[in-house]
Amino acid sequence: MAEPQFFPVATSLDFGEVAVISGTALPEGVDASRPVTGAAALETAGPSDVAYMDNPKYTDALASTKAGLCLVSPRFAERVPDGTTALISPAPYHAFARVLSRFFPDALKPASVFGSQGVAPGAFVHATAVLEAGVTVDPGAVIGPGAEVGSGTVVGSHAVIGPQVRIGRNCAIGAGCTLQSTLIGNRVIIHPGVRIGQDGFGFAMSPKGHMKVPQIGRVIIQDDVEIGANTCIDRGASRDTVIGEGTKIDNLVQIGHNVVIGRHCVIVSQVGIAGSTTLEDFVVLGGQVGLAGHLTVGMGAQVAAQSGVTGDVPRGARYGGSPAQPALNWARESALLKSLVAKRAKSIGRSES
Repeated sequence: MAEPQFFPVATSLDFGEVAVISGTALPEGVDASRPVTGAAALETAGPSDVAYMDNPKYTDALASTKAGLCLVSPRFAERVPDGTTALISPAPYHAFARVLSRFFPDALKPASVFGSQGVAPGAFVHATAVLEAGVTVDPGAVIGPGAEVGSGTVVGSHAVIGPQVRIGRNCAIGAGCTLQSTLIGNRVIIHPGVRIGQDGFGFAMSPKGHMKVPQIGRVIIQDDVEIGANTCIDRGASRDTVIGEGTKIDNLVQIGHNVVIGRHCVIVSQVGIAGSTTLEDFVVLGGQVGLAGHLTVGMGAQVAAQSGVTGDVPRGARYGGSPAQPALNWARESALLKSLVAKRAKSIGRSES
């Protein structure tokens, strides 16, 4: 039985076209018309494939690759074996991504299972909803009253688009997503199982019990945002939760009510951001970072994985640890603690002997 091909190659290219797409130059004497039919890893690439390499861990794989073309940084160019043409780039991974996007455009965002534009049998679109031309609604999806969906957008199977939700153009809403109280820009990718616009965790607490506080804000998602599978973004309490342009959010992230995330931030899996915290532009949060509420993380700051942030982080800072602190201090404390433990163990060993 043949193996299924989930992402068939959309086109074939030649050496010259790959060079143009990747922003590189072919070495003199190389046949620009030689065909390239796919892209692969160094270890599995063949003479008609393009591969890339920019990590010293893979020098052995580079030395033995059979790839026809290999995108490499200048420092590895001399290691490219005979029979493989080196395309030298200051950013091989970015260059490879551009080529890969040309070969496999369907892998860039969740695809329709319906396979063609229009509303599939088994989908429900309310009579007052507005769908521009070119929208695809997969079987089982529900689009509620007053909702609006822009052209080129795909709404996946069993996704639920709540009343008055606005979705821009050329978006992808993955299977099983639920969206309510949300305004979404253009070219937004939302992977399967994402929950957006549900209640924020708001209670007026007292010794007699906890009174639920109505959450009357919205979620605003700007253009070119990507949100990973099973992430949850709560709507605002009395103001909006905002996700800024170009921000990329991984799977299984929790974003609380009133959180404001700036432009082009990167938030890795299992991060938790408590309510009313602000991330300025270009912030990076490693996996499993936890942020307390009502904090500000300054522009360009980076927080190491598994850190617990309990106070504001300055612009451009590098923080780590729990509670999080400047990375240099964290590294020094870790080294000192390791040294003290080693000395203590050595001292105990001497006393026992």
